[in-house]
Amino acid sequence: MPDTIDLAAAVADRQALAEAIAREGGRIALGYFRDRSRLTIDEKMNGQDVVSVADKEVERLLRERIAARFPQDGILGEEYGLQDGTSGFRWVMDPIDGTSPFVFGIPAWCVSIAVMEGERIVAGVVYAPTTDELYSARRGAGATLNGQPIHVAADRTLQNGVLGLGANHRVPSHVVAGFVGRLLDEGGMFIRNGSGALMLAYVAAGRLAAYWEPHMNAWDCFAGFLLVEEAGGWIVDPATWADLPGGGLVLAGSPGTRADLLRLVGVG
Repeated sequence: MPDTIDLAAAVADRQALAEAIAREGGRIALGYFRDRSRLTIDEKMNGQDVVSVADKEVERLLRERIAARFPQDGILGEEYGLQDGTSGFRWVMDPIDGTSPFVFGIPAWCVSIAVMEGERIVAGVVYAPTTDELYSARRGAGATLNGQPIHVAADRTLQNGVLGLGANHRVPSHVVAGFVGRLLDEGGMFIRNGSGALMLAYVAAGRLAAYWEPHMNAWDCFAGFLLVEEAGGWIVDPATWADLPGGGLVLAGSPGTRADLLRLVGVG
């Protein structure tokens, strides 16, 4: 186990690489986004769960860059699964979070990269190429947007802010419908843009008051989790999930949303 100084340096090095390759991968994805005639698209589970040639190309690039710099690190990616490592570090990443918006020409997508040391998320990067916004966090060092510190909206609640919402076909429709009904009945409002990672980054930046999705995969949300925490917000710890590859409930927000959101979801 490295000492504290060595560990801090190791995490900082990986954060710097995550920032660089998020931008590099984002440039490739943006090229496809601007010329979608080059895209080939395949279905996964159904017509709402798709993968494009851009997703695969970007993930291959990310894996190559990580392996070249940190060959002993493990990698978990959406498109090519888990590759075990021996260093104690694991990268958890989604080459394009928001593939549906991406393939339909909607600019709500991003590259999401997290780094874990053991069971802890220690670095997280979300890059939105269409707006050239790079969100980055390192545990204990705060969160930034294009190098400037960001913070959650401390004065926002579910009643005076906007909640980001995610939905998918892995959970019954009544779960989402019931939550939306309860939120609206209590004076809340929501948006859904198709990228959970990007909406978590928006929570960290104070744009959204909170985010809820009944089930997400680790590669979609781990970078966003750390962004929110380091920006002064709260999350429901993914340690409560049954297992890392299986995913689980995602809740995150500004301090003023915690009690109401936990109550509406029935957690705690």
